Amino acid sequence: MQINVFADTICGWCFIGHKNLNKALRNFPNIKFDIRHIPFQLNPDMPTEGIHRDKYLEIKFGGKDYAAPMYENMKLKAKESGINLNLDKIKRTPNTVLSHLLIVLSEQFNLQNKIKEKIYQSYFIDGLDIGDIDVLIGIAKENNITENIFKEFINEKNIQNVTSKILIAKEKNISGVPFFEIGKDFISGAQSSIQLENAIKANLK
Repeated sequence: MQINVFADTICGWCFIGHKNLNKALRNFPNIKFDIRHIPFQLNPDMPTEGIHRDKYLEIKFGGKDYAAPMYENMKLKAKESGINLNLDKIKRTPNTVLSHLLIVLSEQFNLQNKIKEKIYQSYFIDGLDIGDIDVLIGIAKENNITENIFKEFINEKNIQNVTSKILIAKEKNISGVPFFEIGKDFISGAQSSIQLENAIKANLK
């Protein structure tokens, strides 16, 4: 069964959705799943070098205090999925193109699930800048993808490929992520593992 997951690597709700999907999949040990990561950018106009976190919160929400209620809710939901978010550790909001490129590359090694999770962890738990190529090289090397292979993959053709995939979401009128395509069903938002499991069951018939 093919499952398409539209997500951005700086989206906390996408991290929660990722965890919940993995939990749901464990209940189908005999089914072969083809999980496709489809890049999405919450901030398509983000400068390549990213921006300071405080400045981002100012632009996006009007300041840290205005963002607080949404982030508190996110932390509670994350905890239910077994994630302890360390949002105060985040110092920069990055451009996510490079992190999407690493996930696309990792599909060649069937490592996309593992690497995607590590990118989420690096950002939301360790507070690392996942727009920094050295951080991503470290993640790649941990998973036996060499620095050279990753650097060679960062070229104009592959960047355009990621950008074109981001446009797929626009064509489908997907405005928020995570967004799951499970068979004939479409699921928007960080739904529970039970809801995702039910959607998988409904599409196995």
